[in-house]
Amino acid sequence: MKKINVSIMGGSGYTGSELLRLLSNHPYIEIDQITSRQDEGKNISDVFPFLTGNSKSFFIHPDKADFTNSDLIMFATPNGIAMKYAKDLLLKGKKIIDLAADFRIKNLQIWEKWYQIQHESADLIDEAVYGLPEWNRESIKNAHLVANPGCYPTAIQLALAPLLKEQVIQESNIIIDAKSGISGAGRRLENNLLMSEASENFYAYAVEGHRHEPEIEENLKIFADNKNINVLFIPHLLPMVRGIYATIYADLKSTDIGIDKIDSLFNQTYEDSFFVDYLGINKLPQTKAVRGSNYCKISVFKRDNKLVILSTIDNLVKGAAGQAIQNMNLMFNFNENEGLQSLPTYP
Repeated sequence: MKKINVSIMGGSGYTGSELLRLLSNHPYIEIDQITSRQDEGKNISDVFPFLTGNSKSFFIHPDKADFTNSDLIMFATPNGIAMKYAKDLLLKGKKIIDLAADFRIKNLQIWEKWYQIQHESADLIDEAVYGLPEWNRESIKNAHLVANPGCYPTAIQLALAPLLKEQVIQESNIIIDAKSGISGAGRRLENNLLMSEASENFYAYAVEGHRHEPEIEENLKIFADNKNINVLFIPHLLPMVRGIYATIYADLKSTDIGIDKIDSLFNQTYEDSFFVDYLGINKLPQTKAVRGSNYCKISVFKRDNKLVILSTIDNLVKGAAGQAIQNMNLMFNFNENEGLQSLPTYP
């Protein structure tokens, strides 16, 4: 099979380095350009020693990048960057996967409210395909612009989509208690992310509202046949590096719905999915069981007329770089799991 050339905009963050780690093992990928403002001119293996032997490339400034030979550009940049480049790259016949939030939300007013910037490529929002492969596989195959979902929304939507699609839970009262490892905040110097601050510490944040909430609600509404979705989403910071763990509470629509029906529903939904591992009822997914992998592990409990759904992923893999590569595989007609077969790391 013919190889493709992939460039990474923003290669010096955690997501960018994870893309480099995973793509270095992909049999049909050649890395083209890797950009970084802060590390311009540095050898990649000097910045990321774990890539020694796999990368002899240097970071280049994004303004000096030449994407002439690139088939795909992945944006592992902050929010608001991909939209500046997208139109020109698409006109040149390039494909794009944005791992930030520029094209995740279709409602422009809501996006600008939550991200506090004016969108510079609003005319491309409708063209962008939301990159949740388990649910949008066919659309992704034909896409030129893919919006890679956020890490929290990935774990949450995979857990709730089957239940909303089959209309077995109430749409108006969904409570999501979710936790993330520190790497979810990105590779930056802030006091609360220092080891001495984060270690042996645990707390909620963005209780007044998190910008992943409108992304979650807008996409869950699609699964719920456009019924209004009311989600209470509270994120927390875990004193660990990797991992997303979502504990979700939802009310069943009828007392006649038994746990066996829910069990069958999840089994049927994800039986052919490479990366969603439905564990069954009354099981306890663990973050270490997905660490370093592209898997999502899900389980369900029933308490009276309420469901408790547990969902865990690695925020840097299935929540970011791994899912982007899964989308890339679909876009270029590779096997969906190509380059992503690695099992979780343990301990």
